[in-house]
Amino acid sequence: MISEPTSLARLSMSLPAELLHHLDVMVDERGLPSRSQLISELIRHALAEHEALTRPEEMLAGTITLVYRGDHGGVRQQLATTQLHYLKEVISSQHVFLEDDQSLEVLLVQGPAVRLEELCDALRRIRGVHQLRLVTTTALLPPLHEQEDSTGKYRGRRGVAA
Repeated sequence: MISEPTSLARLSMSLPAELLHHLDVMVDERGLPSRSQLISELIRHALAEHEALTRPEEMLAGTITLVYRGDHGGVRQQLATTQLHYLKEVISSQHVFLEDDQSLEVLLVQGPAVRLEELCDALRRIRGVHQLRLVTTTALLPPLHEQEDSTGKYRGRRGVAA
Protein backbone atom coordinates (compact mmCIF):
# COMPACT_ATOMS: atom_id res chain seq x y z
CA MET A 1 0.00 0.00 0.00
CA ILE A 2 1.34 3.44 -0.90
CA SER A 3 1.75 5.66 2.16
CA GLU A 4 1.92 9.15 0.64
CA PRO A 5 1.39 9.88 -3.03
CA THR A 6 4.10 11.86 -4.79
CA SER A 7 1.49 13.38 -7.08
CA LEU A 8 -2.19 14.00 -6.79
CA ALA A 9 -4.89 12.45 -8.94
CA ARG A 10 -8.34 13.90 -9.43
CA LEU A 11 -11.44 11.86 -8.68
CA SER A 12 -14.93 12.82 -9.76
CA MET A 13 -17.86 11.24 -7.97
CA SER A 14 -21.59 11.57 -7.71
CA LEU A 15 -23.37 11.44 -4.35
CA PRO A 16 -26.97 11.81 -3.27
CA ALA A 17 -27.58 15.44 -2.22
CA GLU A 18 -28.35 14.49 1.39
CA LEU A 19 -25.10 12.51 1.72
CA LEU A 20 -23.11 15.42 0.28
CA HIS A 21 -24.79 17.75 2.79
CA HIS A 22 -23.79 15.45 5.69
CA LEU A 23 -20.25 15.26 4.31
CA ASP A 24 -20.02 19.07 4.16
CA VAL A 25 -21.35 19.36 7.72
CA MET A 26 -18.70 16.89 8.88
CA VAL A 27 -15.94 18.84 7.08
CA ASP A 28 -17.13 22.07 8.75
CA GLU A 29 -17.48 20.51 12.22
CA ARG A 30 -13.97 19.10 12.04
CA GLY A 31 -12.60 22.36 10.68
CA LEU A 32 -11.01 20.65 7.70
CA PRO A 33 -9.87 22.71 4.71
CA SER A 34 -11.63 20.54 2.12
CA ARG A 35 -13.81 17.55 1.36
CA SER A 36 -10.77 15.88 -0.16
CA GLN A 37 -9.00 15.68 3.17
CA LEU A 38 -11.97 13.99 4.84
CA ILE A 39 -12.56 11.60 1.94
CA SER A 40 -8.86 10.65 1.93
CA GLU A 41 -9.04 9.86 5.65
CA LEU A 42 -12.16 7.74 5.19
CA ILE A 43 -10.55 5.84 2.31
CA ARG A 44 -7.40 5.17 4.39
CA HIS A 45 -9.56 3.71 7.18
CA ALA A 46 -11.45 1.54 4.69
CA LEU A 47 -8.20 0.30 3.12
CA ALA A 48 -6.75 -0.65 6.52
CA GLU A 49 -9.93 -2.59 7.36
CA HIS A 50 -9.80 -4.26 3.95
CA GLU A 51 -6.17 -5.31 4.50
CA ALA A 52 -7.08 -6.86 7.85
CA LEU A 53 -9.96 -8.83 6.32
CA THR A 54 -8.39 -9.96 3.06
CA ARG A 55 -4.74 -10.39 4.09
CA PRO A 56 -4.72 -11.87 7.59
CA GLU A 57 -0.92 -12.27 7.60
CA GLU A 58 -0.37 -8.59 6.67
CA MET A 59 1.50 -6.62 9.36
CA LEU A 60 -0.57 -3.82 10.85
CA ALA A 61 -0.02 -1.31 13.64
CA GLY A 62 -2.76 0.27 15.69
CA THR A 63 -4.51 0.68 18.99
CA ILE A 64 -6.94 -1.36 21.02
CA THR A 65 -9.13 0.77 23.27
CA LEU A 66 -10.94 -0.97 26.12
CA VAL A 67 -13.39 0.19 28.74
CA TYR A 68 -13.98 -2.13 31.67
CA ARG A 69 -15.60 -1.94 35.07
CA GLY A 70 -13.76 -2.26 38.37
CA ASP A 71 -11.62 -5.17 39.39
CA HIS A 72 -14.32 -7.62 40.37
CA GLY A 73 -13.15 -11.09 39.44
CA GLY A 74 -9.61 -9.87 38.79
CA VAL A 75 -10.30 -8.09 35.49
CA ARG A 76 -6.96 -6.25 35.57
CA GLN A 77 -5.05 -9.46 36.25
CA GLN A 78 -6.86 -11.24 33.41
CA LEU A 79 -6.09 -8.35 31.04
CA ALA A 80 -2.42 -8.43 32.04
CA THR A 81 -2.23 -12.21 31.61
CA THR A 82 -3.86 -12.00 28.17
CA GLN A 83 -1.44 -9.24 27.11
CA LEU A 84 1.46 -11.40 28.29
CA HIS A 85 0.31 -14.16 25.91
CA TYR A 86 0.54 -11.58 23.08
CA LEU A 87 3.84 -10.04 24.17
CA LYS A 88 5.13 -9.76 20.59
CA GLU A 89 2.04 -7.80 19.55
CA VAL A 90 1.50 -5.49 22.55
CA ILE A 91 4.04 -2.65 22.35
CA SER A 92 2.73 -0.58 25.27
CA SER A 93 -0.29 -0.03 27.47
CA GLN A 94 -1.80 3.10 29.03
CA HIS A 95 -4.38 2.91 31.82
CA VAL A 96 -6.56 5.57 33.46
CA PHE A 97 -9.35 5.37 36.00
CA LEU A 98 -12.74 6.72 34.91
CA GLU A 99 -15.87 7.62 36.85
CA ASP A 100 -18.20 5.01 38.28
CA ASP A 101 -15.53 2.38 38.95
CA GLN A 102 -14.61 2.13 35.27
CA SER A 103 -11.20 2.06 33.61
CA LEU A 104 -9.95 2.98 30.16
CA GLU A 105 -6.96 1.14 28.71
CA VAL A 106 -5.28 1.80 25.38
CA LEU A 107 -2.86 -0.74 23.92
CA LEU A 108 -0.41 0.13 21.17
CA VAL A 109 -0.16 -3.00 19.03
CA GLN A 110 1.60 -4.29 15.94
CA GLY A 111 1.53 -7.66 14.28
CA PRO A 112 -0.21 -9.81 11.69
CA ALA A 113 -3.88 -8.85 11.33
CA VAL A 114 -4.96 -12.34 12.35
CA ARG A 115 -2.99 -12.12 15.65
CA LEU A 116 -4.43 -8.69 16.44
CA GLU A 117 -7.95 -10.05 15.92
CA GLU A 118 -7.14 -13.05 18.13
CA LEU A 119 -5.93 -10.65 20.83
CA CYS A 120 -9.15 -8.63 20.58
CA ASP A 121 -11.25 -11.78 20.84
CA ALA A 122 -9.30 -12.93 23.92
CA LEU A 123 -9.77 -9.51 25.58
CA ARG A 124 -13.50 -9.45 24.73
CA ARG A 125 -13.97 -12.79 26.52
CA ILE A 126 -12.86 -11.28 29.84
CA ARG A 127 -15.87 -10.66 32.03
CA GLY A 128 -16.09 -6.96 32.85
CA VAL A 129 -14.85 -5.64 29.48
CA HIS A 130 -17.70 -3.46 28.21
CA GLN A 131 -16.24 -1.84 25.11
CA LEU A 132 -13.37 -2.74 22.82
CA ARG A 133 -12.30 -1.23 19.52
CA LEU A 134 -9.32 -2.02 17.29
CA VAL A 135 -8.12 0.73 14.96
CA THR A 136 -5.36 -0.23 12.53
CA THR A 137 -3.11 1.29 9.92
CA THR A 138 -0.83 -0.31 7.38
CA ALA A 139 1.98 2.07 8.38
CA LEU A 140 4.33 0.26 10.78
CA LEU A 141 6.51 1.25 13.69
CA PRO A 142 10.20 1.41 12.78
CA PRO A 143 12.28 -1.51 14.05
CA LEU A 144 13.13 -0.97 17.69
CA HIS A 145 16.22 -3.17 17.45
CA GLU A 146 17.90 -4.14 14.24
CA GLN A 147 19.99 -7.29 14.15
CA GLU A 148 23.24 -7.72 12.32
CA ASP A 149 23.32 -10.73 10.00
CA SER A 150 26.34 -12.92 9.17
CA THR A 151 27.49 -10.51 6.43
CA GLY A 152 27.67 -7.59 8.88
CA LYS A 153 24.60 -5.85 7.42
CA TYR A 154 21.72 -4.80 9.60
CA ARG A 155 18.38 -6.43 8.92
CA GLY A 156 15.00 -4.89 9.70
CA ARG A 157 11.65 -6.54 10.52
CA ARG A 158 11.15 -7.98 7.09
CA GLY A 159 14.68 -9.31 6.68
CA VAL A 160 15.63 -6.58 4.24
CA ALA A 161 19.06 -5.00 4.59
CA ALA A 162 18.75 -1.53 6.09
